[in-house]
Amino acid sequence: MGQPSFEASNAIIYLTYGAFLVLGTGLAWKMRNQSKADFLSGNRTQTAFPLALNFIAAAMGSGILFSYPQLATLAGLQGVIIYAISSAAPLFVFAALAPIIRRKCPEGFVLTEWTRQRYGIVAALYLGALTLLTLFLYMVAELSAIGQVIEALTGLDGLPVVIVECIVTTVYTSLGGFKISFITDNVQGAMICCLIIIATITIGAKTDIKPELIADSGLLNPSLVGWQLVYILPVAVLTNDFFLANFWLRAFASKTDKDLWIGISVAMVVILIILTLVGFTGLIAVWSGAFEPGGDGSVAFFLLLEQLPNWVVGIVIVMSVSLSTAAFDSLQSAMVSSASNDLFRNRLNIWWIRGAVVLVIVPVVVLALKAPSILQIYLISDLLSAATIPVLMLGLSHRCYWWRGCEVLVGGLGGILSVFVFGTVYYGDARLGAELILLEQGLYTGDWGAFGAFVAAPVGGLVCGFVALGVRLSVQFVVARARGTRFEALDYPRPPAPLEETDAEVEGDCGVGLTSKVTGKFF
Repeated sequence: MGQPSFEASNAIIYLTYGAFLVLGTGLAWKMRNQSKADFLSGNRTQTAFPLALNFIAAAMGSGILFSYPQLATLAGLQGVIIYAISSAAPLFVFAALAPIIRRKCPEGFVLTEWTRQRYGIVAALYLGALTLLTLFLYMVAELSAIGQVIEALTGLDGLPVVIVECIVTTVYTSLGGFKISFITDNVQGAMICCLIIIATITIGAKTDIKPELIADSGLLNPSLVGWQLVYILPVAVLTNDFFLANFWLRAFASKTDKDLWIGISVAMVVILIILTLVGFTGLIAVWSGAFEPGGDGSVAFFLLLEQLPNWVVGIVIVMSVSLSTAAFDSLQSAMVSSASNDLFRNRLNIWWIRGAVVLVIVPVVVLALKAPSILQIYLISDLLSAATIPVLMLGLSHRCYWWRGCEVLVGGLGGILSVFVFGTVYYGDARLGAELILLEQGLYTGDWGAFGAFVAAPVGGLVCGFVALGVRLSVQFVVARARGTRFEALDYPRPPAPLEETDAEVEGDCGVGLTSKVTGKFF
């Protein structure tokens, strides 16, 4: 069996973490006197190549070793290709939208800042809450994944590893903030690429594929699940990426728009290749006889490794720890930046924010140890984003100047309600309709429940948003008539005042007063 000894496993794991701790704290100590702005963001400081390595490191955690091979055993080659493309291609949304949002909101470093200027404080708090919830869920998924990876590869208890990872990443991100996460991700991203190449060559050279199992498996044939995923995965991944503040921080850190396009293009190609290779291990596990179709596909990768030498497993352990550490420190630093900006407008002492994030890690660890399915955690977040992002993004268009925060809020909540209504009608059971919101059955049930949920969320959100628009305009029209004043709800907004005159009390889109710079709100 390809499993290192108890002593070797512990040495590999904790020496890797030790190396990252020394690297991170050493660099962070040199940055200990940086300003609060530099701690939270790195606007316009990074060139293309570091950006590419950062997007590679931030986009992939150790959970890919479960989810991609699992999909391969269920949806075959079709599922692997669709999943890889759907995960990599949406990164282009940051190259396309970050320059637009940066022009509209020059001082912002997360999507919520533009939302506050465009829609008002209520919509900004709503998006901020969903962003923090998404980061929380991703942190749970990442810790759950690394714990399960270590148990599967070494037979060790995953809890100590999870705790050590939390301590290591918390120490250096608390000292260095976003910039230290960015620098360590450069190293981790380069390591991941090298280790993936070594592991791929080794698996290809050492694995004995049985030709008769290829035809019998049927994994080269298209399937219903595969065709459903053509729609589900692009919608799920694309909209969910908007909630990941770690991506927005990196996009706004680009020196120029050209650097951003080049960096994301390189990262997209590398991520596509890596995810395809990881997904193919599920196919290879079936075709080599290591995995029996009908079993739990999430362990296919690890069953394949059992046929390989111990040193290969050692390489995969280092790769897994690097993947997980890179993803988790990015999520931690993003949560600090998002909480400071979205909830406290960067006015609260940063140490209070750091302390709160440390406290949040306690329930993250508890939930990670109980999380039954890593993929289900991602799907819950995906459904929330599919309901909210379409109604939010309408505000980027000048032609939708009449779209307000009330519509965003009602549309987002209405999209989730639409999933419940669809599920209740489709299954004929309100309880099953409620369970569909959490996608407890996953994506691979063989029916149209999950597909319908990802149609109901964005479509229902837009419908509810436009209903809210109609109600708001009707009320404003009646009030204007009753008061004998002009109906102005559909007037094009006035250009912003000069910069020195823009610090003023303005009325939020849902009737809430806030102090904000309105430059760039629509123009």
